[in-house]
Amino acid sequence: MPPKPDALLATLQDRFDRHPERHPDITWAKVVKRLDANPAALKVLARMEATGGEPDVVALDSKGTAVTFVDCAAESPKGRRSLCYDRKALDGRKHHPPEDCAMDVARAIGIELLDEAQYRRLQQLGEFDLKTSSWIVTPPAIRKLGGALFGDRRYDQVFIYHNGADSYYAARGFRGILEV
Repeated sequence: MPPKPDALLATLQDRFDRHPERHPDITWAKVVKRLDANPAALKVLARMEATGGEPDVVALDSKGTAVTFVDCAAESPKGRRSLCYDRKALDGRKHHPPEDCAMDVARAIGIELLDEAQYRRLQQLGEFDLKTSSWIVTPPAIRKLGGALFGDRRYDQVFIYHNGADSYYAARGFRGILEV
């Protein structure tokens, strides 16, 4: 069950206050102002939180008007693992298909998967996916050939790998992004 709005705001503020390195030029007042102007965003953030994402503010857009939330759980969110990449991969899986796919779950939550640049930027703000991995947006040329990309952090390095889009593992999920 998603947290109630007041409890969610308290959780978000606590996380925001504990990790100033993720958003050095952003005030909590600015975050609240953006959330007040976009009440639907709280529902999305509640779904991110309920699936283990631990969303936090990580950056502003280039115009400085939007606040960007990203899943900052240390490992790929628990409620979003064991998923293949997209619907095409799920529908094409002949034996032992997973319950769902990352792209559909992200859409249902109201977020987008991180792309490679966003994933690498997140990894500059902390150490994420030391034991898990996360699907990332895959370029169409790779996806057309049946592949998909994922990232993780091992040996103090961020790695971007490929796999068949129809693969799924208990330790692979995805991280999302929401601009408010």
